[in-house]
Amino acid sequence: MSTTDPVVPQTAPLAPEQVASLNSLLKGLQADQLLWIEGFISGLRAGSGSATPATVAPAAAPVATPELTVLYGTESGNSESLADLTVKAAKAAGFKSKAVNMADLKLGKLKDIQNLLVIVSTWGEGDPPETAADFYEAFMSDKAPKLADTRFSVMGLGDTSYEDFCKMGKDFDARLEALGGKRIADRVDADVDYDDDFAKWHKAALKALKAAAQPAAAPASAPASAPAPAAQPAAPIKYSRKNPFPAELNERVMLNGEGSAKETIHLEFSLEGSGLEYQAGDALAVVPHNAEDVVEDFIQTAKLDAEGPVLIKEREFTLREALTSQLDITSLSMPVIKRYNEIAKDPKLAELLDPSNKAELQSYIYGREIIDLLHEFPAKEISADALVGIMRKLPPRLYSIASSPKAHPGEVHLTVGVVRYDAHGRNRKGVCSTYLAERIAEGEKADVFVTPNKHFKVPADNDLPMIMVGPGTGIAPFRAFIEERKELGAKGDNWLFFGDQHYLTDFLYQTEWQDYLADGILTKLDLAFSRDQKEKVYVQDRMRENSKELYAWLEKGAYFYVCGDASRMATDVDVALHDILQQEGGLSEDDAKAYVKKLKDDKRYLRDVY
Repeated sequence: MSTTDPVVPQTAPLAPEQVASLNSLLKGLQADQLLWIEGFISGLRAGSGSATPATVAPAAAPVATPELTVLYGTESGNSESLADLTVKAAKAAGFKSKAVNMADLKLGKLKDIQNLLVIVSTWGEGDPPETAADFYEAFMSDKAPKLADTRFSVMGLGDTSYEDFCKMGKDFDARLEALGGKRIADRVDADVDYDDDFAKWHKAALKALKAAAQPAAAPASAPASAPAPAAQPAAPIKYSRKNPFPAELNERVMLNGEGSAKETIHLEFSLEGSGLEYQAGDALAVVPHNAEDVVEDFIQTAKLDAEGPVLIKEREFTLREALTSQLDITSLSMPVIKRYNEIAKDPKLAELLDPSNKAELQSYIYGREIIDLLHEFPAKEISADALVGIMRKLPPRLYSIASSPKAHPGEVHLTVGVVRYDAHGRNRKGVCSTYLAERIAEGEKADVFVTPNKHFKVPADNDLPMIMVGPGTGIAPFRAFIEERKELGAKGDNWLFFGDQHYLTDFLYQTEWQDYLADGILTKLDLAFSRDQKEKVYVQDRMRENSKELYAWLEKGAYFYVCGDASRMATDVDVALHDILQQEGGLSEDDAKAYVKKLKDDKRYLRDVY
């Protein structure tokens, strides 16, 4: 149904009473009723040329509005955003469409869906997104229903730097076919630069679904000529992933004290004039540039002309420009190595790529970059265009936003850990973190856009407690959460677990947290500085020390949040949570798992991990 009722303009060639009658008729009509009227009018015009009832052709039969479900599984929010865009495109194409999170769909309901589009990301080493894990497990089991009446197409999101690229998309596509579904458009596996792939996929899928869901329409007669529309004012620029906003850097502050082994920076960007909006819990994407010294080293190693032209998607750049702002010149992966060896034809590299040497290949990739490939397996001859062709587009980097827009209108803040390390005899540095730390000055601009995270939010009920576990840069969204609750005047208790290496040098935002604690906005603060004593202490250890109180907070309805490292910290915190439930709740291992599952189902156990 249209979001607004159709209205006949007063400039229509009708008498005022006819305009009033027609508006009265059209008001509140459903989409299928409007389609019927369109067919009826087409019948009038298809007759003898007269609009009198005596020559009216039989009215067209009402056309049922086809329904479409866009099912998504998301970790960072990209699949959800693309599902929303697909729904909008589907509605414009005449579908009654909706987006559904895999976490919210009962498996048995699948058989009732006739038109299905699936957008799903792959997390880590071939895993489903956390919120989609239960659905995926059930879907791949014998419990899944037969889907003989289902038309489907799948888009997978992934990252070619991982071995199991787009595994979830491949699994869903194969399983839907195995259950009897009819694939109406080929699966698309998209890398982090997914915009073009998404556009082609959803257009092809919707076209195929529309053709399958509706009978072919009779050719429409030529419309009567109408006056040329009046010139419209230019639409304001809309900033987005495809058109990032150049945000000015207002301030950059080093958060670590002198002598720290870490380099963590606080950044404040202006969003004035952008039209961009965000909420506490969202992420900001930054489009970086590669460092000049890294680009120069790359060009010298490849022995190519830095100012020579190259083509990228039909746009011409100099090689230096392409390597600086367009291409990911560091990330080494199996697809990159395969494409490179099509040029180099190195027998040792070919042996390394043999499936039987999978472990050896992964060991080689770890800690290396593309430049290592050029040094260790030099091609006898390689052109600039061929070199450009082995690399993917330089992807944006996402950072959890460290501010509430209510506290900082027109601004957005980030907390960024700067990455620098040595590996395999070379100095390495994070592309985006060092870009933010040293390659843009205060007053200069970086291209950014907002990536919503609809589920990682403060409780809607301001009286409910929050437990936040955020060591290191995982503190970022919780700074935003506390600012948000302060601005809202929320009465719910707030408990923060923070950890890092040393109290004196690594207590990020120390003064702010101590002020919040003194003001009563922060109810409880537990700190874990791992290297300030002989035995290392982490946030999960502080959780166990406060197990009785933590369990009591959960029983009172507390939301439990985790942000930070996914590989170890988040897993260790999850284990500690299960142990606390067994210890303090007297639960069995299975009952503790059920308790945690209920927290997740109720969206009270939320993670933003990376």
